[in-house]
Amino acid sequence: MGMMRTLTTVLPRTFGWLLILLVSFHGSAVAADGPIRIGMSVSLSGEYAIPGRKELEGVQFWVHDLHQRGALLGRGVELVYYDDKSDPATSARLYEQLITEDKVDLLLGPYGSNITLAASSVAEQHNFPMVATGAASGDIWARGYRNIFGVDAQADQYMNLLIESAAGAGLTTIALVYGDGDFPRQVARGVRTQAALHNMRIVFDREYSPETADYTGLVKAMKATRPDVVVGGTYLDDSVALVRAAKAADFSPRAFAFTVGPALKEFEDKLGNDARGILGVVAWMPSAAIPMAMDFSYRYKKEFGNNASASAAIGYGAAQVLEAAVRLAGSLDRDAVRTQLGEMKFHSLLGSYQVDDTGQQIAKPTYVMQVQNGKRLLVLPKSLQESRVEYPFKPWSER
Repeated sequence: MGMMRTLTTVLPRTFGWLLILLVSFHGSAVAADGPIRIGMSVSLSGEYAIPGRKELEGVQFWVHDLHQRGALLGRGVELVYYDDKSDPATSARLYEQLITEDKVDLLLGPYGSNITLAASSVAEQHNFPMVATGAASGDIWARGYRNIFGVDAQADQYMNLLIESAAGAGLTTIALVYGDGDFPRQVARGVRTQAALHNMRIVFDREYSPETADYTGLVKAMKATRPDVVVGGTYLDDSVALVRAAKAADFSPRAFAFTVGPALKEFEDKLGNDARGILGVVAWMPSAAIPMAMDFSYRYKKEFGNNASASAAIGYGAAQVLEAAVRLAGSLDRDAVRTQLGEMKFHSLLGSYQVDDTGQQIAKPTYVMQVQNGKRLLVLPKSLQESRVEYPFKPWSER
């Protein structure tokens, strides 16, 4: 089992004094009851290590801000987490440990829809409410569970804005590729629905294994269908690999659009100028006119030394949702917290929170960004855009 991590062992040096000062500021309440313990598994290694780490930083930053504001129910907060290694079975075992051995008071979910599917089953067995973090697959909420609550937009709606924009720009054919996983599969399902609504034709539809090392054959098969736009249900590594394979094959459709990858700084770090013109569908951007977004982005970069990503905002926003439910409940009673998570409407850093009877998010939009002149700029929706969408993608041979 991995080493347990708590707030004081993981936060940057400038946060290290928080729990000590908390005892002084809040006196007997903290000393008598101890901190409220929040448990989660985090992908600090494996396939989701980069977004997992950023999501953790977002939660840690919320802990810092909460202590700056005071306390929760008169008590401090301690974050207890383990590395799930991007593995669903490992995450499930860790949540069992968090609940039965560590005796945590509250739960935040892990990163990734497939991991959340496993982790939320453990929470359900213990009748323990859990706020999902980076999870959007509808399969999570199709099982009749009453203890899992989402903050991210539904995966099958992720590409709605992008498909509408592409159709409006005269793009008529789509090559659809997606990883073998719950989130990418749900994204693909939504693309098929939206394509039909906008009279776009899917000329290529292929799932690939996350273990795929060489995308050459996949890209050549796509190229042969001459699509106007490539739409990918991806994470970081596969989106980067698809772009590299497209360049090697001199494959230049009128647009490339992916999930997850383009929203991360590492996408540009790995691709350099080849990232220019790539579209990314994201859950959050600091320029999206969301309350607290610019302030959070500024303070986050000052503390962690890198720009706040959607994953960091998801971690922070999910923790805010959990905090709001506890404050409204006025206690840590699981029934009371569950009721508030199911009924409340709330605006977090991530955006609007409202769930349906299954606990699935119904109020959260997505955004589309594009790499232009070395920057990730918000291009959709039009009402918030920093720049217009640039069609077509500039061919590799002209760069």
